[in-house]
Amino acid sequence: MNIIQNSFIFLSILPFFPFLIVYYGYYWWKNNKNTALLLAMDVTTLFLIISVSALFNNVFRSKFGFYLILLFILLAIGLIGSAQNRLRGKINIPKMSRLIWRALFLIMSVSYIFFTLFGIIKYILLTNS
Repeated sequence: MNIIQNSFIFLSILPFFPFLIVYYGYYWWKNNKNTALLLAMDVTTLFLIISVSALFNNVFRSKFGFYLILLFILLAIGLIGSAQNRLRGKINIPKMSRLIWRALFLIMSVSYIFFTLFGIIKYILLTNS
């Protein structure tokens, strides 16, 4: 159990490793770049959520990071579900969940880079003053 826990912590700290592992592993196995990219994005999103919430908590000295991300996910589900219901008269849950999960990958990737750089700059400024 300790090895699994340590592996999960390592992959959460550096979420680009699961992306590379899944992408190249699936591409080597099935030889399909598009499917490998989508699968790597889907797997990495979980690690990005954990990393960004931890970075948010660290940078802003808060414990609200995960709940803030969860709030945005729930808002996105409500907005996209409502839009689907208005346009088509029904909600396509698999399509909606794929859209939210992949958009979350993009948002969390940008947030990871932003909070990492912000945290490094904050650390440098606080140690030099």
